[in-house]
Amino acid sequence: MKTDRSTEDLFLLSAMQQGSKTAFDTLFKRYYPMLCAYCHRFVELEDAEEIVQDIMLWLWENRQSQIIETSLNQYLFKSVYHRSINAIAHNETKKRIDTLFYKETQEILQDTNFYQIEELTRRIKDAVASLPPAYQESFVMHRFNNMSYKEIAEKLEVSPKTIDYRIQQALKILRIELKDYLPTILTLLYWKL
Repeated sequence: MKTDRSTEDLFLLSAMQQGSKTAFDTLFKRYYPMLCAYCHRFVELEDAEEIVQDIMLWLWENRQSQIIETSLNQYLFKSVYHRSINAIAHNETKKRIDTLFYKETQEILQDTNFYQIEELTRRIKDAVASLPPAYQESFVMHRFNNMSYKEIAEKLEVSPKTIDYRIQQALKILRIELKDYLPTILTLLYWKL
């Protein structure tokens, strides 16, 4: 049975490499559910679906130049595994950077004098208040109410990726809005070191 499937995969892969959309569709339908289930062992389902779609799209777009030295099955599962590990590493790095930024900001605020804290607090509140409502709501829930992306997503009935996007956009806007205070923050950091 495995030999028949491998032979059929080779036939479909060959047809796909020659431009057969039908062959690609057949491979997509055959592997997509299995690959998503496998990928979901490592990442959230939404991320798993995106990873598998990217791999299948890459397979189609690079059909003429790719050389698969193992079975298609092994190749696809190995690709999913590596992309999942990369996604995990990327997300962990992003979380660490966000956490570090937040902690350093909190430490700066604790170490500055009362008037500097009061002024920075007022400016931050104004900047947060000027955010678009969806960004502001997600940002406040995450940064001030210590809710996770998943908790916020469930409460607002949107995907965690949407929450991630909103918070990243909010941070970009806040960096621009508070850019005039960067010299003060950097000076405080310098004296702290």
